Amino acid sequence: MFLYLLPHNFIMTFLSQRINSLSESATLKMTKLGRELAAKGINVISLSIGEPDFNTPEHVKEAAKKALDENYTRYSPVPGYPELRQAIVNKLKRENNLDYDISQIVVSTGAKQSLSNVILTLINPGDEVIIPTPYWVSYSEMVVLAEGKSVFIDTDIESNFKITPAQLEAAITPKTKLFMFSSPCNPTGSVYSKDELAALVEVFERYPNVFILSDEIYEHINFVDKHESIAQFNSIKERVIVVNGFSKAFAMTGWRLGYIAASKEIAAANDKMQGQTTSGTCSIAQRAGIAAYDQGLETVLEMKKAFARRRQLVYDLLNDIPGVKTNLPDGAFYFFPEISSFFGKKDANGTEIKDSADLALYLLNEGHVATVGGDSFGNNNYIRLSYAASDEALTEALRRIKEALSKLV
Repeated sequence: MFLYLLPHNFIMTFLSQRINSLSESATLKMTKLGRELAAKGINVISLSIGEPDFNTPEHVKEAAKKALDENYTRYSPVPGYPELRQAIVNKLKRENNLDYDISQIVVSTGAKQSLSNVILTLINPGDEVIIPTPYWVSYSEMVVLAEGKSVFIDTDIESNFKITPAQLEAAITPKTKLFMFSSPCNPTGSVYSKDELAALVEVFERYPNVFILSDEIYEHINFVDKHESIAQFNSIKERVIVVNGFSKAFAMTGWRLGYIAASKEIAAANDKMQGQTTSGTCSIAQRAGIAAYDQGLETVLEMKKAFARRRQLVYDLLNDIPGVKTNLPDGAFYFFPEISSFFGKKDANGTEIKDSADLALYLLNEGHVATVGGDSFGNNNYIRLSYAASDEALTEALRRIKEALSKLV
């Protein structure tokens, strides 16, 4: 009996163009590399992944246990249990003063699937999607899957990583179908005020064929005033798709529970899409989600206090590193410092740091701190640091980063 092994390159030719054109998630890649080093016994501090380091609140876990005891173990409705969708409707009214009914809510396996559903149901080949940079790494890759074209609006640290109405209008063309952004933003932590959103809305009012995808997953990790949703503006509300979920606010990353709030037509399209892919999300997670939204924000506010303290800690430590330029983010749990002053420098082995990806890899191998290069977020002159870690881990991580950077010549 002969065993024939197909060569790697031969197999690759049979994979779809769709998958071959897709990039690997940079955040997941750096997390994987960090874990590989840790498996070798190296003490790696991971600041690469956006995951709260808190446990899911007890009342949420108790609701999941109760759901098991009550045998919520069968297929759930594709758009989610009516009780959860009603809890989401109540939350949107209570916290955001937004009016929806349950026919406008579709629950998915995390906000990531919600984003993907929206893009796949709206974008045709050749449609343009405007994305301010920096952006979450998966935005542009989801557009690739839909065979659309990403059109980027560049921002920088001087503008607090926020676009202007003039930039938005200049990016719109007859092919523009969708604008997508996050506030609070991953990776910068930038937060749009109501006045800033209103100025963008004035532009959207002139272009009725452009939809707006608003990623609000970091809504509750906001250090300025209250969260402002672009869906509050009635003139464009029918074109706004709000994406949110439970992972960041309730430390439920592993539960995979997100949702959209949109017009009935768009919600129905997302329901249809989901019905042919994953169907309804985990029944137990959904019952836990009801408890999360029905029993208040006490645990969320406690986490927010810890993040506020850590934000100041990391800000002070970053400002103490020569060559690093940073701002104080208004939300989320990330810093996006400028590190381009280190490009062209070399490590002890003579290897040149050419870009942010090189620098992130150097910090991992030399300082044993996992970060993510800004090139993956659309801004190569920066790196992303998550401060969803203990004060002690953050202090040690920034010490290591400072020491590692000082060795570059």
